[in-house]
Amino acid sequence: MLLAELTATSQAVRDETSRNAKIGRLAELLRRLPLGEVAIGVSYLSGELRQRQIGVGYRSLRDLPPPAERATLELAEVDAICERIGGFAGAGSQRARREELQALFARATGGEQRFLGMLLTGELRQGAQEGVMLEAVARAAEVPRDAVRRAFMLRGDLGAVAQVALAEGAAGLAAIGLEVGRPIHPMLAAPGDDVQTAIEKTGPAAVEYKLDGARVQVHRRGDEARVFTRSLDEITPRVPEVVEAVLALPARELVLDGEAIAMRQDGRPHRFQVTASRFGTRSGEGSIPLTPLFFDLLHLDGEDLIDRPGAERAAALDELVPTASRVPRALVGDARGAQAFLDAALAAGHEGVLVKALEAPYAAGRRGAGWLKVKPRHTLDLVVLAAEWGHGRRRGWLSNLHLGARGADGPDPGFVMLGKTFKGLTDAMLAWQTERLLELEVARDDWTVYVRPELVVEIAFDGVQTSTRYPGGVALRFARVLRHRPDKSAAEADTLDAVLAVHAAGD
Repeated sequence: MLLAELTATSQAVRDETSRNAKIGRLAELLRRLPLGEVAIGVSYLSGELRQRQIGVGYRSLRDLPPPAERATLELAEVDAICERIGGFAGAGSQRARREELQALFARATGGEQRFLGMLLTGELRQGAQEGVMLEAVARAAEVPRDAVRRAFMLRGDLGAVAQVALAEGAAGLAAIGLEVGRPIHPMLAAPGDDVQTAIEKTGPAAVEYKLDGARVQVHRRGDEARVFTRSLDEITPRVPEVVEAVLALPARELVLDGEAIAMRQDGRPHRFQVTASRFGTRSGEGSIPLTPLFFDLLHLDGEDLIDRPGAERAAALDELVPTASRVPRALVGDARGAQAFLDAALAAGHEGVLVKALEAPYAAGRRGAGWLKVKPRHTLDLVVLAAEWGHGRRRGWLSNLHLGARGADGPDPGFVMLGKTFKGLTDAMLAWQTERLLELEVARDDWTVYVRPELVVEIAFDGVQTSTRYPGGVALRFARVLRHRPDKSAAEADTLDAVLAVHAAGD
């Protein structure tokens, strides 16, 4: 298939506002793709290269050649070129990569150049995220959505699953099982407002400390253990402490889900960036060790446990893994007990708790009522400094807000940017803020409208982390809009000192 056909579908999906229409567009293309190109097409339409990273960024895309007048690039051909670019290493690799990239873009039309540029830089936002693509695969192959979802959980590669679905149907999907050594997609927790609401949804539940660590999935077969991240990347050489702990367990085969976290000598956790820094050390050597703490057991000595109720998996975990290597957990029957456990988690320096239904199976990617996370909510009143135009359903609205705190008290304090967010905004909020921000406009470029710093928004966030990206040296974690505050002036917004105080409190 020509890349131009896929590019046209990508643009059509971007222009659609209906989720169902997006799914229909994608399914139509998937049916037309040659079977050998399905994995490539699914990957590209999901906004990712099949190779994940090939060493090409914004700087590599400067000074591109003029576009071609006629579309000639084949999809498989582009994938092969990306494979070749990603394989360059050593002396002269940058030059070789640049030459290949120039040759590729010289053959691309204007639309193809724009598509490839967004794909290579991770900026392809068209509303075809994982959930939409899963449904498109199911529709194209005429198989149940849950069958695609389960196969994706166990196989970990949506392109490969799509190829099986289109070639072999439901029977082929059913044949995909858990394989020790091949990572599966992790189960996720949905946000919970408070423990009372969470317990009302789950009934009697297991409540666990929510750690601010790095998610790890560990597969062991015999004397070999492999460690994967939540994005399914292998990091075994980086985490010898995790490997050592798992090889010490009395089992031949297992799959464990847990967290690796940097702990202080007093038993309290370091802030997340310390864990992330140590986690990112490729040699596995560092002054701060990682502590592995596990909370789920998915396979043990030839038996899959993923479909077992959470209580049964927890009992098997307790028998296998010593207490010191398990995430603290308690069984509670009511909100009072859950609140007491939440208080204990916060006192120990952790983020909050996870409330887990006792009967819930392990379901990848699901953010339903099976697992609920409850954390204290921080809020700040911040000022909008600029906003970016939305994509897909949000096209035509100013969506992604640039958030700033007052630099200091005084008549002309200036504002310090802390990050961006588009989360939490309803259609009504988007419409209102677009109208208001256009009234405050002072300048714009292709993507962003810059405004007078007058509109105040109440922002909820999970914490503050050190950041070299922003002038204040910090950034908000998981910021989301609660409401606009037109009743407040910018002079009443919170200061950078208030943000730094939250940051210090996390030490």
